Amino acid sequence: MSSLQFEGCNFFRMRIILSTLSGKSIKISTIRPEEDDPGLTDFEVSFIRLIDKVTNGSKTVISETGTQLIYRPGLLLGGKLEHDCHPSRSIGYYLEMLMCLAPFTKEPLHAVLRGVTSDKDDPSVDLLKLSVFPVLKRFLGTDEGLELKINKRGAAPEGGGEVLFTCPCRQKLRPLKFTQPGKIKRIRGVAWAVRVSPAFVNRLVDSARGVLNQFLTDVYIYTDHMKGSQSGKSPGFGLTLVAETTEGAFLAAEDVCSARGSGEAPTVPEDLGRKTAIALLKEIHRGGCVDSTSQGLTALLMVLGQQDVSKVQMGELSPYTIQFLRHIKDFFQVTFSIKVDKKPVATKSDDPNEEAEELKVGADKLILTCVGVGYANVSKPIR
Repeated sequence: MSSLQFEGCNFFRMRIILSTLSGKSIKISTIRPEEDDPGLTDFEVSFIRLIDKVTNGSKTVISETGTQLIYRPGLLLGGKLEHDCHPSRSIGYYLEMLMCLAPFTKEPLHAVLRGVTSDKDDPSVDLLKLSVFPVLKRFLGTDEGLELKINKRGAAPEGGGEVLFTCPCRQKLRPLKFTQPGKIKRIRGVAWAVRVSPAFVNRLVDSARGVLNQFLTDVYIYTDHMKGSQSGKSPGFGLTLVAETTEGAFLAAEDVCSARGSGEAPTVPEDLGRKTAIALLKEIHRGGCVDSTSQGLTALLMVLGQQDVSKVQMGELSPYTIQFLRHIKDFFQVTFSIKVDKKPVATKSDDPNEEAEELKVGADKLILTCVGVGYANVSKPIR
């Protein structure tokens, strides 16, 4: 069986995941050949080890220099597993891809991951819980057995955090039609701090509310100050915010302080709170029924649904999602129909002679439509 050929280290996780789901072998060559330390990095090797634990019979061959990799996928097993994630990337780097595989395992997944819970490169565990979980629930049809629990928080660079992720498996996913995002009705969030003064979380909350309360009164941000053995090995703090709409869409944004020893200027809690609130407003302006973090997973699960039409409204696509759509076409031969959804909202004027003024709600939205491939979980028996 011929394998799909790719070059370079970009979109490495995406290719491994799609290969595992489609059952097609891949060969990735010229992985960082010009760099001082060529080939796969420690965190990419750690990711391959995690995939090895989730699957049975998958085979990975890495060349001596590490610049070439051949991956032959096995069956998705799931079940209980533990994994120590490499601290150079956060747990979100691994967890994001685990969420793509979890619905299709033979046994319900029960994964304990250890490492950095929040950093500047990847979505934090909080963001995945607030933004991606609602999307997963829509495809699974239930939230029974779907959980993400933070046992310990670990800030960059040394980590020391621990999370538990459990997810039920399904024979088939439901098709999704979600084109009306609704209006923002409330904002929730989590301000966390480890190994710094407990006052930091209150300062984060006050500065974020200072921005958000100008638009909405229903703003509640939980504070989470973990101590002792639950606080990891490095000091740090961060804020994750999520806006919920009347139709059950969740749009989230986050920021985290500079890591100790990163060479960046120290972060002031007030600045970080304000910056996160503005990032959330930008995400709301971009809009759609899923936020930019969940776009890739949404597109993938639409393709892997039953042989029925799925239709979702999204805001502007992130570069990552655009590449995801290209790779979905490579592995599953499914092309999305993408149309711009311009819906001006007419506002009534008090003066009957004046015409209704048109207001555009945020940026232009896109409607993504595809027909699922009828992907069935071969490992899970029909009951």
